[in-house]
Parts: sequence; C-alpha cells; structure tokens
Amino acid sequence: MRSVSLVHARGQPADRRVAMSDFLPTPAQSALVLFSGGQDSATCLAWALERYPWVETVGFDYGQRHLVEMQARVEVRVGLAKALPQWAERLGPDHVVDLTGYGRIAESALTTDRAIALDARGLPTTFVPGRNLLFLTCAAALADRRGLEVLVGGMCETDYSGYPDCRRATIDAMAAALSLGLDKPVVIETPLMTLTKADTWAVAEQIGGAPLIDLILEHSHTCYRGDREHRHAWGYGCADCPACELRAAGHAQWMAA
Repeated sequence: MRSVSLVHARGQPADRRVAMSDFLPTPAQSALVLFSGGQDSATCLAWALERYPWVETVGFDYGQRHLVEMQARVEVRVGLAKALPQWAERLGPDHVVDLTGYGRIAESALTTDRAIALDARGLPTTFVPGRNLLFLTCAAALADRRGLEVLVGGMCETDYSGYPDCRRATIDAMAAALSLGLDKPVVIETPLMTLTKADTWAVAEQIGGAPLIDLILEHSHTCYRGDREHRHAWGYGCADCPACELRAAGHAQWMAA
C-alpha cells in the first residue's frame, strides 16, 4: 500500500492511503425503473427491488389513447409493496414525466384512433418512433439529478412486437451515447431482453410467488385497446391485439411447462 499526497477541493493538503478497494467496483445501491404498469415493467420492478437497496420509478405520459396504463402503474406500485413486504422499504418515490407534446408528433395507433396493422416498413402501427430512446434519455437525466446509479427497463427482443428500439443493439447504443453525453458510465439493465413471455411469468413467480402473479394478473395492463372489461386466465384485455396475444401465449406456455 502506498501513500499519495493530494490537494482537496478547498486547496488544503490532504493525505490518504490507496488500497486495492479504491479500484474495485462496488455493487450499485440504487436503481430507476422505467415503469409503465404493464406485465414486463411490473416484473422488472420486482427484479430491481430484489437487488437494490433503493429503487425509484418513472412513468411517461406521452398522450396514450387510454389512461388505463397510467392508472394501472399506480395500482401495481401500491400492490407490489404489499406483495413483497420484505422489500417495501426499498421502494422510493414515483416520477411522471409529461411528454404529451412528443406523442402528438410521433403519431401511432397508441396515441390516435388508428387501425393496428403493419406499415410499409413492416412495423406495426403501434410503433411510436423513438419512444424508448426518449424514455431512456429522460430517465438518465432524472437518475443523474437524483443520484440513482442504474436504469432498469423491460425491453425484450424475443417475444415482442418488432419494435426496433427494443433490441439489444439499440439499448447498448443508447447506453454508450448517454455515457458520452453525461460524461459518466450509464448502466441500463434489461433483465427480460432474451426471455420469452413464458420466461417472464416464470421470473415473476420465482421472485414473488403467487402474490406477485396475482398482482400482475389483476392490476397490470398490457392491452393496446385499453380493455379492462374482459378478464381472461392471463389478465384483462381484448385478446386480439398483438400485446394481448403475446401475453396470452406466454401465460399458456408457462402454465403448460
């Protein structure tokens, strides 16, 4: 171990010992979860609570056609503290960012009354251009100001709707760009990236057992049409939009496993 003479911020001399621990990375202590109130983000919030001593959430109002999603996220947050009481004290504040102006310029079937179909590029009309790019940028800015170390998102490139901003390559590029722009490492954890929807149900069960599964079934929201009237084995939804079809198929595969 060697002694190093330093000058601290106020110009006074300082002396400290430099040990190997100074150079070893310490585990992250805090996380900010991009939280919509859907199945994937609910599972990611539980995953983060299991790992980090302090977890905050951020949601985005980007002019969604249905307010169901914004209501669901409140119910799921409250329910998670009850379903996972051992980690309830880890759950910090929730933040909501107003991006309604963005929703007006990034029109899609999620923000306007439009049929759900494939466009000329082969992308579903539910694709909101650049949505995850903007969400991650806003989340990184918020995390920077609040001193939160890790961003957690439910992006997945396995069972998904084909959105290009959900792919691993996109998320890695965003992490690199944000790290450059903020002049510090930005870590983006995507625990569901390579999982199927059946795997996601299994992860939720592993973390929180029946209470977490019941919470996701009853209170999380996935349906693109905002349907909260029709209850199925896998939760509420219209059963024929792409999001419902993915959720239903995953649930059936998980139950059959």
